[in-house]
Amino acid sequence: MLRRLLSLILLAWALGFVWFAVVLPQPAGTERSDAVVVLTGAAGRVERGLAVLDNHWAPRMFVSGVYREVKSGEFAAQFHVSSTQMACCVMLGYSATDTVSNARETAEWVRKQRVQSIRLVTSDWHMRRAAGELRSELPDGVAVIEDAVATKPSWRTLFVEYHKLVARFIARLAEL
Repeated sequence: MLRRLLSLILLAWALGFVWFAVVLPQPAGTERSDAVVVLTGAAGRVERGLAVLDNHWAPRMFVSGVYREVKSGEFAAQFHVSSTQMACCVMLGYSATDTVSNARETAEWVRKQRVQSIRLVTSDWHMRRAAGELRSELPDGVAVIEDAVATKPSWRTLFVEYHKLVARFIARLAEL
């Protein structure tokens, strides 16, 4: 009986990993939102957020998890953002250091700004866990559009991120 249970768990784990690695989230379409939220941490995320602004799919952008040492002028210079666009449309968040604190920092900003819909930008391999953490922190009724930045993650990255997702799922089950 124990062998069957362990075999079933191993099979579920293996099939879950294959699904996770093969069916990565995709970029969103042209749907509009009140804001775009970018989680720092990997190449292409900020650029995607700025493309959302430039295409008028969202009027403002919040960047969560910016290093405390980075000044807004340095950010603007690195990503070629005009001072006008920085002043009106780009807000930097400095308190987040990981995915859980990204969700908390973003939810606090959403409440203060009274945002009703956001476009979440992060890497494809990170999207499932990031969106789950964010949805658990957001006020009821806030819509989340998942806008994944396509990457070519290593097997190691996928393996680690899958286990973080599974661990978070188990932790949430334990909270019930």
